[in-house]
Amino acid sequence: MKDTENLHLKVQEFCDCFSTTDPLKEMSELKNDKNSLDAALKWLALSVLHGVNNNAKKITIRQDDDGAVSVIAEYRDTELPSPGPGVAANIFETVREMTHIEDDDGKIKFAMGIRDSNLDLDISVKNKNGNRKISIKFP
Repeated sequence: MKDTENLHLKVQEFCDCFSTTDPLKEMSELKNDKNSLDAALKWLALSVLHGVNNNAKKITIRQDDDGAVSVIAEYRDTELPSPGPGVAANIFETVREMTHIEDDDGKIKFAMGIRDSNLDLDISVKNKNGNRKISIKFP
């Protein structure tokens, strides 16, 4: 059994580490990262930081059955840098491990600590006909 609490802790550590950087710039460089698990965790942290910094309502990552990945931040329906297919696959697996969502569809409240504060995110996962989607909804 994998220790999923360590993944959650690592995402929070990445939030702390990248809190003073430009999340979009860092996200755009992740598809070149050799360690795709770390890249997935970094992407999650950076998406949370971007959402918090820009008052996003929701950030959604989609991957269709042919591997194409898109990311949409809902505040002005702006497309964010894609993590690429390899990192995206790890994002989907990592989110399922951290949230314990086993079914094709599911939602959960997810506590995220950032520096000296915290917030509760709503994370939803959908998988239909090979098309996968994760949404991170901000309070």
